[in-house]
Amino acid sequence: MKLFHRFSLSRSPFVSVGLRVSALSACVIFGSHALADSPKPNVLFVFSDDHACHSISAYGSKINKTPNIDRIAEAGALFENSFCANAICGPSRACVMSGKHSYANGFVSNWGKSFDGTQPTLMNALNKGGYQTALIGKWHLGDHPKDGYGIDHWELWGSGYHNPVFTDKQGRHKVKGYSTTVITDKAIRWMSQRDRAKPFVMMCTYNAPHRTWAVDPKHYDRYKGHQFPLPETLHDDWSNRSETLRANRQSIAEHFYYKYDLKVNEPVPFASAREKRLGAREYSRLSAEGKALWDAAYGPENLAFIKAAPKGRALVEWKYQRYIRDYVRCVDSVDENVGRLLDYLERDGILENTIVIYSSDQGFFLGDHGLYDKRWMFEEAFKMPFIISWPGKIKAGSRYQQFIQNIDYAPTLIDAAGLNVPDEMQGVSLLPVFDGATPEWRESVYYHFYEGGGEHNAPKHEGVRTARYKLIHFYTMGEYNLFDLEKDPNEMKDLSKNPEYRKVMDEMKDELERLRKQYGQPPLPSKKTGKKANR
Repeated sequence: MKLFHRFSLSRSPFVSVGLRVSALSACVIFGSHALADSPKPNVLFVFSDDHACHSISAYGSKINKTPNIDRIAEAGALFENSFCANAICGPSRACVMSGKHSYANGFVSNWGKSFDGTQPTLMNALNKGGYQTALIGKWHLGDHPKDGYGIDHWELWGSGYHNPVFTDKQGRHKVKGYSTTVITDKAIRWMSQRDRAKPFVMMCTYNAPHRTWAVDPKHYDRYKGHQFPLPETLHDDWSNRSETLRANRQSIAEHFYYKYDLKVNEPVPFASAREKRLGAREYSRLSAEGKALWDAAYGPENLAFIKAAPKGRALVEWKYQRYIRDYVRCVDSVDENVGRLLDYLERDGILENTIVIYSSDQGFFLGDHGLYDKRWMFEEAFKMPFIISWPGKIKAGSRYQQFIQNIDYAPTLIDAAGLNVPDEMQGVSLLPVFDGATPEWRESVYYHFYEGGGEHNAPKHEGVRTARYKLIHFYTMGEYNLFDLEKDPNEMKDLSKNPEYRKVMDEMKDELERLRKQYGQPPLPSKKTGKKANR
């Protein structure tokens, strides 16, 4: 059984000759030869936080519509198999910037040292290539960009949906308004004041729809009384899962806080001590008028909930409905502001020469498996949206099945600018895909979550995914999980100990080891054995 091609797309001895030829032919069409007689494309890179593919209508969402994000897909291309390398906020951004996996770029955890932006990155490569560069919104890679990072202008969101705090070169200050709208206002202002003699790259990075899903007050009445369809696996029975998976602390049933997550400021008599622990952080940011609007929006429903005192499945479903309604309303604000950005490009007459990307740092559990949050290598968190348009270069309405990762974004945009992609970047340009010149492509992707433990108790793990199979290795626990995605797309049954899948297990372990070596991942420690845990 052949699970995957035995070659790599990175700039290493594993690169296939056929792909190099294809990339060269694409360069003639898209790259420096084409750009010698035409202006370099501008780049608008819109990057949200924790936006799951299955809450984007272009990806087939069953719970909401995203007409403006869909505009990008309709004008360009959508990738069905887009994956993150490490499903956590800061490290995912480091992968995007550097074009390298977490260990190679040096930023493996949200709580580690600052990202080294002087290594070859998307922004400093484009900046050196004549682009004016700006990043407005969430940064999450240290205190702020420094000299050598290649970011000319930055205004960094620091905290809050309501009346958010920003940091710029003049210091920290609070801005009145709703963060998604404020970030968009700032992005449009910068683009309108840019040097029009130069191409630009604008990274507009929203904090939404990250926890705690605080809603723009103008949307408080949206979806009122609406019942969202329940996820197929909302009531997933974890009793037949491994001890490692059962130890998670990100279930909707047990791990939401009433004030912090669910907006129930009123006393809940049946709440556990844990569920009462965290306060209403976003509520505290509001003015007296804002608090009155919040109370009017949530208060009556909260009182009805407390009076009903649901239990069991009914309680889980109430929590799900409250959570998903707020999440979707945050997504609605993102979508509306994506529309504002696209409208600006059209008004300014530059849409035709602008690459527009919509993506997010990772996916998110929307009640799938009874969970919220990310971290785990299950599909809902592992998959991330990647939608791109480039008029005249990418065929409108394209949908691609190729396996891509966020390490590919930087090489793609650097290549599109007619510049040389730094040799140390591990991702590859997608331009050959748009040209159709892809006789070979990667058939497996590597994942590695380094943090471990913490509030959600997601252990360190790595894994490999192919078109049919996924192998997850919880190396500090000495545990493997194997899923047959063709027969079990919801990843409900671990096959790692099934004798019928012994050969598949061996091949997937081999592939995992090959990818480790390809991406320079050193041997992994194992707490159980005290030895290296690669096999």
